[in-house]
Amino acid sequence: MLDKSIPYFNVIMKRPAGAFLPQFALPVGYSFGWYTEGMELQWAAIETSVGEFDSDEESLSYFQKEYLLHSNELKKRLLFVLNPEGEAVGTITGWWNLTGERRDLAIHWFAVHPEYQGAGLGKALVAECIRNLMNLEGDKDIYLHTQTWSYKAIALYLKTGFKIEVKDTFAHYQNDYESALPILQDLLNRKL
Repeated sequence: MLDKSIPYFNVIMKRPAGAFLPQFALPVGYSFGWYTEGMELQWAAIETSVGEFDSDEESLSYFQKEYLLHSNELKKRLLFVLNPEGEAVGTITGWWNLTGERRDLAIHWFAVHPEYQGAGLGKALVAECIRNLMNLEGDKDIYLHTQTWSYKAIALYLKTGFKIEVKDTFAHYQNDYESALPILQDLLNRKL
């Protein structure tokens, strides 16, 4: 869940090629599932539940505009965690962004429904997404854009080999490292 009570600053993270990837298993009864047609409704509901969008309609509109043109890619890049009843409760996308002429691998839209947070689903989901990207594209640098509001996700990304970038960025994202660092150090209680 986004913590909008703290100042917002952009954070750029990168997982360098060759970084160690720990194993994180899903709890018993949970499973991974790949996107199939119609699951955009579940994606929209999850993203809205964590505060990324104000409504399911807004998140669905975003999804349709940004991703549906690439439905074949979605089927091998958009990953869900399914609860024991088969309902999608978490999502992450292993995608790419263009930085000028350079094609950068990137993590997009990681979220776990608030009712399911704290059970280890997020760590397993991020690690599985990284593994999948490595299988599809090879062991290359992987970027992600996040924000101070997502400091709990930042702590999780650090556990899967991502590092906060001081100056580097990708695509069109701004890097607010200098402003974000004091907030993150305080919230994560660690030297970054």
